[in-house]
Amino acid sequence: MKDIKDLHHHTVSLRHGGKIVVIDSGATLNAEATAMLQALHSRSTEGIDGHLKVLAERGPEKFMSTYYVQYGHKSIGDCGTAVVFIEGISMLAAKAIQDSRLYNGQEASTRYIDFARQPFLNPLGSEAGVTAQETWRSFYLEAVQTMKEALPERYPRQESEKETTYEKAITARAFDICRGFLPAGASTNIAWSTTLRQFGDRIMELRHHPLAEVREISTALEDALIAAYPNSFDATKKRYEHTEAYLDTAYAEYYYHDPTSPALALVHDGIDHASLATYQTLLTERPIKTELPKWLAAYGTASFAFTLDFGSFRDIQRHRAVTQRMPLLTTELGFHDWYLDELTDDLRERAIALLAEQAEISATLTDDDALRQYYLPMGYNISNYLTGDLSALVYLVELRASSLVHPTLATRAAEMAELLTQQYGALGLQLHLDPEPGRFNVKRGEADIIKRDN
Repeated sequence: MKDIKDLHHHTVSLRHGGKIVVIDSGATLNAEATAMLQALHSRSTEGIDGHLKVLAERGPEKFMSTYYVQYGHKSIGDCGTAVVFIEGISMLAAKAIQDSRLYNGQEASTRYIDFARQPFLNPLGSEAGVTAQETWRSFYLEAVQTMKEALPERYPRQESEKETTYEKAITARAFDICRGFLPAGASTNIAWSTTLRQFGDRIMELRHHPLAEVREISTALEDALIAAYPNSFDATKKRYEHTEAYLDTAYAEYYYHDPTSPALALVHDGIDHASLATYQTLLTERPIKTELPKWLAAYGTASFAFTLDFGSFRDIQRHRAVTQRMPLLTTELGFHDWYLDELTDDLRERAIALLAEQAEISATLTDDDALRQYYLPMGYNISNYLTGDLSALVYLVELRASSLVHPTLATRAAEMAELLTQQYGALGLQLHLDPEPGRFNVKRGEADIIKRDN
């Protein structure tokens, strides 16, 4: 194992001040070496000791460049995993990167970012764009402080509640309320861990994204991975004309979901009820905190359509077992009432006026709907279309219909749970739900990662 200071991470800077870092773990057997070993294992019964000897003699370089890159045996790329950190990108770019059921990683929470200093991305490069975003920053910072002072009166501390945990819960609630006024152009950081193959596949998709920021990230990520794993990525960046043209069409014309949606509906039931009835015992006797068997997915999926604020879409998008369309952030579906209702009277009155004023300003900034998203706050409603099998949907609603989840999402999850019960309750489906989703729960103050002194 190398010393931390001797590790050689591969870094590529982004134009707006962010960066991409491909981590050197210091492992003797890196992603390319482990991929080679597993590939050899699939073609010989000699055993791992023999494969390690071949690796020591030949190294992974020629093997990976030949069989993974030149011959296109993609499954070999699934055998090596890399870790990348992408910093200083917009909330929109983070969602674009995470728009995959195979994404594994983490994103910075709005509850742990100091937005007094956090950069906002202004792709228009205009003073009017800066003014619009900074207006949101000013209101957000003032609102956070005001709500921190107002919330203890609304939710008094109980004798059984630890003071430090209570104070963190109050702060978390203030951030949850005020995040709706942060523009989607606010920057964030993400960590991304996936296979060499998936990095390659996602890079190909992301370079056709409607947002120039995402396309730049794709290019920079490709450069960083070529530097870190030169035998697993094509340094010539070879492109196939027909594939590129097809992806251009797919992303330019169809990427964003239609911004109209019912309040909430189960719009498609593709689950085979007759087959599901065979497993009634599994549906009725499932213990709490236990998932339904994954193989129930063989009997179909169901789809929900609903409105949700973009801030909570960031949360629900983390569910990789379901497939979701990417919404376009606009002002068309209105600002979620919860963010306004939770404010003090004075802040609410000012917020309503500010929303009207800023909506007019954002409309004049650009004719490009995709670019306008950078200047709109995350409390605006978007339309979501979500599809999953029964196991995935049950897991989602039981986890999210909770007092430990942001109230706008917890409420929606509880409504989805009710529709699932109506649709599949006769087949035996039982759900284990929090009786008060969205309520103030001091336990939210425990959801923290604390840096301890030695």
